[in-house]
Amino acid sequence: MLASELPLRGIHIPEAITGWPPAVGWWLLIALVIVLGWLGGWFYRRSLTANSAVKSARKILAELKQSTHLSTTEKLAQLSILLRRTAISLAADKKVAGLTGQAWLAYLDKTMTATPFTDSVGYLLVEFAYRKSPPVPAELDRLFACCERWLETCHKLPRDEKNP
Repeated sequence: MLASELPLRGIHIPEAITGWPPAVGWWLLIALVIVLGWLGGWFYRRSLTANSAVKSARKILAELKQSTHLSTTEKLAQLSILLRRTAISLAADKKVAGLTGQAWLAYLDKTMTATPFTDSVGYLLVEFAYRKSPPVPAELDRLFACCERWLETCHKLPRDEKNP
């Protein structure tokens, strides 16, 4: 057979290698980056919520303590609201919102070394609305000091009762 009659094709150059679709390893790397980014955001929000709740509570407590335009009863009401809001924002178990009386005071005592809310001035938080006379300034000062100590120790709540 003659060379001109042979069924030969010309030289073919292979196609250029493209970047799409990526190899399996790149897909796994993308998935890993997404998961790590989501976890990082979740941990950041979790710590940010706890820290900002306590920081803002400390600021409001200081303002409340220095307030001269509020009566003693109004200060106690605002203090009770502040403690409840802070506890709700820190607690994973939302049953904290429904605690009243001695159960509420016992919850506040969980992080304290002693039981200042249950055994000492904490009764003011529960009974202030039912008292005929407002508490004396010394009692109020002791309650504010007790609340300041609680805000310092509330980060010690057990993991299952802290932020979700």
